[in-house]
Amino acid sequence: MTQPFKSPLIKARWAISTIFFCYGLTFASWASRIPSIQEKFSLSEAELGTLLLMLPIGSFISLPIAGVLVAKWNSFSVTRLSIVLYLISLVAISISESIYLLGLVLFLFGLMGNMVNIAINTQAVSLEKEYKKNIMASFHGMWSLAGFFGAIIGAFMIGNEIVLQYHYTIIFATSILASIISFKFLIKSDIDEEDDKPIFVIPDKSLLLLGVIAFCSMMCEGTMFDWSGVYYKKIVNAPKDILGLAYTFFMVSMAGTRFVADYFTTKFGVKKVVFFSGLLNFSGLLILILFPGRIISLIAFFIIGAGVSSVIPLVFSLAGKSKTMSSSVALASVSTMGFFGFLLGPPLIGYLAAWLNLQASFSFIALMALCVTILATRIKSNSNS
Repeated sequence: MTQPFKSPLIKARWAISTIFFCYGLTFASWASRIPSIQEKFSLSEAELGTLLLMLPIGSFISLPIAGVLVAKWNSFSVTRLSIVLYLISLVAISISESIYLLGLVLFLFGLMGNMVNIAINTQAVSLEKEYKKNIMASFHGMWSLAGFFGAIIGAFMIGNEIVLQYHYTIIFATSILASIISFKFLIKSDIDEEDDKPIFVIPDKSLLLLGVIAFCSMMCEGTMFDWSGVYYKKIVNAPKDILGLAYTFFMVSMAGTRFVADYFTTKFGVKKVVFFSGLLNFSGLLILILFPGRIISLIAFFIIGAGVSSVIPLVFSLAGKSKTMSSSVALASVSTMGFFGFLLGPPLIGYLAAWLNLQASFSFIALMALCVTILATRIKSNSNS
């Protein structure tokens, strides 16, 4: 696939965007029904936090597997297999009748989720190289957009008392159809398939730096996914009928900013965009903690959404251009650290809130945002590129 063939590039871009959307919709469908699952099994907050830990454990276990599979089979094969298994595991969540079986399924859900994450981001890196310009953020914008729609669908399902099995079966049917249609347009060969880069190698300092940045940023993002509504209810004391606004303001901002992030990256460079993104995130969290009013909190959630939006697409793009190891393995290292932070954040906040209080626990997330800003100063302009 080369630059002059515009049509195949456009088709590949839409296909990759479709997988990103289905991936985000699947995760959001799970997250939107966590209260339903908590009620079904009569779980306390601490018990729910323990159950939620199965996702990052699955994600972490996939680290030595996912990158190697993509390097051996290429991202085209792994993307197709992993998205199908990810969707099947979503349905399995809805039919689990034992808490132990649910824990096992969530472990597999986390494992397959990271498989999809690494494979489809490898596809995106390959296409970005063909385009010869920044397009990574737009793909992650599709994931965020799907998260927004997934939350709306989840709220509708809960409001109309539609059981979990029906909800997840509908998501499975629509997503599997869209995914299968897009499969034939995916990129068949990865950018470094012909290269001699080693598969088994310890990540260098630049990749570890990107991984820590991803971990900190995605911990903030994951916390907003699961705790924004709870914070708006318990700390801001917002009425029940507007609780969804906290999550909505965050998601709209994150999705919207990702669709324009590529422009700002081209104009100002990766280092500056990551630096100011972390600063925005920290500022939004500080406002949220210090001034928990109804309107100002919504503004804070909007600022936080803009702050977390660009960091992950940019660090993934840099990781995929590694000169020291296969792009899929480099992505596996960085994205697994990030995804681990994404999944670890929510249960950690639950434990901190039980020990201190919810408002104080958000101070820890603000510290993570500040770390992004500090670490961004160490990104080299030619890091991994």
